[in-house]
Amino acid sequence: MPTQKQPLLTDRAELISRLAETCQYDIAIVGGGATGLGVALDAAARGFSVVLVESHDFAKGTSSRATKLVHGGVRYLAQGNIALVREALRERTTLLNNAPHLAQPLPFVMPSYKWWETPFYGVGLKMYDVLAGKAGLGSTEFLSRDETLALLPMAQSQGLKGGVKYWDGQFNDARLALALARTAASHGALLVNYCRAADLFYEDGKIAGLICEDTLTGQPYRINSRCVVNAAGVWVDELRQKDGAANSGGGRRPVKPMVAPSQGVHIVVDRAFLGGDAALMVPKTADGRVLFAVPWLGKVILGTTDTPRHDLAREPMPFKEELDFILNESARYLRRAPVRADVKSVWVGLRPLVKPQDDEGDNTKGLSREHTVLVSRSGLVTVTGGKWTTYRAMAEDVLTRCAEKSLLEKREEGVTVHLKLIGAGPTGMKTVSICQPPGLHSYGDEQALVMSLPGADEVLCEGLTAAMVRFAARYEYAIKVEDVLARRSRLLFLDARRAGALAQQVGKILLQETGLDPEIEAFTELAQHYLCLPE
Repeated sequence: MPTQKQPLLTDRAELISRLAETCQYDIAIVGGGATGLGVALDAAARGFSVVLVESHDFAKGTSSRATKLVHGGVRYLAQGNIALVREALRERTTLLNNAPHLAQPLPFVMPSYKWWETPFYGVGLKMYDVLAGKAGLGSTEFLSRDETLALLPMAQSQGLKGGVKYWDGQFNDARLALALARTAASHGALLVNYCRAADLFYEDGKIAGLICEDTLTGQPYRINSRCVVNAAGVWVDELRQKDGAANSGGGRRPVKPMVAPSQGVHIVVDRAFLGGDAALMVPKTADGRVLFAVPWLGKVILGTTDTPRHDLAREPMPFKEELDFILNESARYLRRAPVRADVKSVWVGLRPLVKPQDDEGDNTKGLSREHTVLVSRSGLVTVTGGKWTTYRAMAEDVLTRCAEKSLLEKREEGVTVHLKLIGAGPTGMKTVSICQPPGLHSYGDEQALVMSLPGADEVLCEGLTAAMVRFAARYEYAIKVEDVLARRSRLLFLDARRAGALAQQVGKILLQETGLDPEIEAFTELAQHYLCLPE
């Protein structure tokens, strides 16, 4: 089995010791989601000194709650946003190449129940192929009724006319975030989770660094940095407000929020509801929204919604009407309709949609899915919006703006285009489809190292061993039970009830490894939250 050099250990005490050192960083990043981690990797790969702090765990927020699709954006094509689709298609290929153990092509089928749907959507998807060019994953195909049912065995057969098959990608979002973090660390970046950016400090009216706080101990630390990047996703406005207040001179109005949160809800059911390895995609439901049924890690994800949300809860609850929408629309397209009792887990993510500064409305469907980079008078660089697929391009844009504002010097671009992420292994290495149940395949060429740790034969549940928990603690920044069961393994997202039942066993192993409180009871309560279905 292919192996690579021993990865970096992620001992908490050592990370905090490095954070406490008095030194000048080139760039300090706030936020350990897709965007912040992408910036950290790009900057470190260019040779900048980098520190990143995340108030919770890496990918705790939106970046672990995606629909698990690496896509060019078929619906953006329908909106006429050709530039966004081109960029996303290019980045889709880059991501698939750089993390083949975590991201792979996936066929999608649009079933047609009206005679005009196959030619109408098929022509649009042929255009999708043209835009992808050499970056295409497969040709769009027009399907007969029987061919559609062969790919979607549990699709509603009554009234089915045919379908269209096209290709996009699928990935394991939280584990991809970890791969970004660990790859950035291998290039010299210091990344610390559970470390909150509490404030900014200034010299001559310009930002000179961060005051952060270890949330596990309450200990504050001062980070000196030439440049501070605010990549906190849907929470970027909190730091922007602090920056505005510090530079208001007592008379300036508070900074106007730039994010309009949009809530996306996903529910998980058994794989039997879909049947095959192709995803089902309905481009326009009864109320105009998109519906997906996506095979993922042995289950099926049903979603998603796009609902305005005015609070910024870390664990938002789904609204009753959102669950009703997903279940009712699924019943129209699946032969066996899932009901509330069939739901294994529900997760909700807040999308950071960029709100025009003169827009006071609540309609998030019309807001841009593109990212925005702003630089304040004091030099705070804020990036938000966008989507997982284009994280790498977003990172490049951030560093370009930093150079334009003389916060960093300009250095070679494109260094991450062919940069393999940790675990990727050599070209041509055999991978296992992430439609399949979880297991060692998520570790890529680190499988042998995982198997070498104590507990490799101690199976906690399908796809999770004691050795995997130890690996998470030693090499993947895991401290709490939630870190392991929500994001190192994805059990909380796949089957919340089983995840809750494992809290004690996982917590015991983590305590042995880290000596820190694994917060078992807190996770048990969280697991119940992922089973809450408002009636």
